[in-house]
Amino acid sequence: MRIVRLANFITESSGGLRTALRQLGAGYAAAGHEPVLVMPGRRDSDEETEQGRVITLASPAVPWMGGYRVLVDGVRLTRLLRELRPDRLEISDRTTLRWTGAWARRHGVRSMMVSHESLDGLLRLLPGNQLRRVADRFNRRTAAGHDQIVCTTSWAAAEFRRIGAANLTQVPLGVDLEHFRPDRHDRRLRSVYAEPDELLLLHCGRLSPEKRPERSLAALAGLRAQGVPAVLVVVGDGPRREKLRAAAARDDLPVRFLRYVADRDLLAGLLATADVVLAPGPVETFGLAALEALASGTPVVVSAESALPEVVGPAGLAAPGEGPAYADAVRELAGRPEPERRAAARRQAERFPWSAAVAGFLAAHDLPVRVPSHDNR
Repeated sequence: MRIVRLANFITESSGGLRTALRQLGAGYAAAGHEPVLVMPGRRDSDEETEQGRVITLASPAVPWMGGYRVLVDGVRLTRLLRELRPDRLEISDRTTLRWTGAWARRHGVRSMMVSHESLDGLLRLLPGNQLRRVADRFNRRTAAGHDQIVCTTSWAAAEFRRIGAANLTQVPLGVDLEHFRPDRHDRRLRSVYAEPDELLLLHCGRLSPEKRPERSLAALAGLRAQGVPAVLVVVGDGPRREKLRAAAARDDLPVRFLRYVADRDLLAGLLATADVVLAPGPVETFGLAALEALASGTPVVVSAESALPEVVGPAGLAAPGEGPAYADAVRELAGRPEPERRAAARRQAERFPWSAAVAGFLAAHDLPVRVPSHDNR
């Protein structure tokens, strides 16, 4: 079956969505299907990859959003969809591409919307008392316009359950258990960023307002105020980068900013070498970076407001608020015996192999599930 996948709000360095698209596409291909990904980029391209055919359409960047690009030429996309003749349509954008569900229905194609973000969560960041009603109206239209809605966590699915969506399926994403491993812990790499007696914290994520990266700096400040010798490495880029750098310099905080790390081996080494990873985003619907940290044997402090508590389970701690509680959670995790906390992190990650995610997505597509049995452990 030809599964055409549409995605929006992607940058050259966006991590979680790109990872999910790549792994799912590769899984679909391994299961004998024909995945085709259509996404925005700087220029047109069409290539065969391990995740199947990837078609990039030259698209503009969204102003003030740090490089996110969006497919805006509906006429061109419609023409491409007619040429591709999909058997299934998978849409990873519940706003600007929602219209493609109606296109699929008119052409007898089964469609599936993957909700990678929570409208409830995003609207919660804005002032106003009537926003839940807005979310409910929008979500009813989304559910009615597609054959299937897929959410990756119970937290993300809650807004669709509230409106009684009958076509809702919950399928967790996965993690590359072979690439992200505890044995990638690197003492030499650690010595680059921390002294032997210092606690090494790591923040991995886009530096944008909805991710609340300033909470990681507040956690570091709180620890140092308590006399804990801690340092922070920030991996990621985005519109808040310069403000964060200025704040760290103003408060004399030991923070290293690495931008986006394209070298997956280096990223895996950093995740396995850190003592604790911080994932403070309040509207995360799954949190692939946090799961990659767990697979690397490193516990995670997450936002209590997000979906991440159900992902990290007992291998991490959830903190409320804007920063001080994160420092306490870091101290508690770091105080656990290292072999115990690292083993618990890996055990939790092993509950999320990509093979299970691929099988779940194919089942949601109402397609045969012929996924290789090995779970890259």
